[in-house]
Amino acid sequence: MIKNIYKPIEATIEDIITETANIKTFVLKPKEKFEFKAGQFIELTLPGMGEAPFTPSSDPNIKEKIDVTIMKAGRITTSLHSAGKNISVGIRGPYGKGYPLEKFQGKDILIVGGGVGLAPLRSLLLSLFAEIEKYNKIVLRYGARSPHDIIYKELIPKWAKLDRVNVMTTVDVGDDKWQGNVGLITTILKDLPVDLKKAVAIVCGPPVMMKFVSLKLLDVGFKHGDIYLSMEKNMSCGLGKCGHCRLGSFYICRDGPVFTYEQLKDTHDIWD
Repeated sequence: MIKNIYKPIEATIEDIITETANIKTFVLKPKEKFEFKAGQFIELTLPGMGEAPFTPSSDPNIKEKIDVTIMKAGRITTSLHSAGKNISVGIRGPYGKGYPLEKFQGKDILIVGGGVGLAPLRSLLLSLFAEIEKYNKIVLRYGARSPHDIIYKELIPKWAKLDRVNVMTTVDVGDDKWQGNVGLITTILKDLPVDLKKAVAIVCGPPVMMKFVSLKLLDVGFKHGDIYLSMEKNMSCGLGKCGHCRLGSFYICRDGPVFTYEQLKDTHDIWD
């Protein structure tokens, strides 16, 4: 039987975790096992409302459930945030190309996330943690607007205690209880504990953050081909058919969403 690429798999919202005032993690239980690679994305269908693309934030090694961390921003995301547990949704995919983990082996891995951009990176982190002996070290740098906007508040301190893992967070604006760094994420990209001769960097966050982080990484010595960007922009159909996500000669949903800076550096307006 030929698989209908447009037909979603039925799933149930098993749990909803409030991360911040406008970000929630939805734990989905599909009716059949669902496989994806870190960095790939799915199309999530809300019956009666439509569908939208999201990148799973859960461990790809777990095939019975999928976590999707979603910020309330538009019509479908607002409806999802108003939904309760046990409602049925649809999952289509996975689509796109994930992170080339085989190229990361034996290297220092710098992961830079901004805001809800840490969600797709969580899937990558969990993939790396599962086989951490294959990598030299993992350096996580994460920034949010304020302490209240930090996602995975309980998980980040646990990650920081793992062997071969170095974690630092920053906020644009602190409060009376915040004891960490205050400043843009580029302020914690100085004196990185990585060997640039055998290091890769992965970046995900708002476009303006990704732009200045990429420039900073180039400034400190990363090569164009060693910077990986998660370009989750304007995706719609997931199949490279509608053209909404075209970026230069690429279709983000088909050719990405993971690209190297080398692939995109000569493309006009990649951050718009």
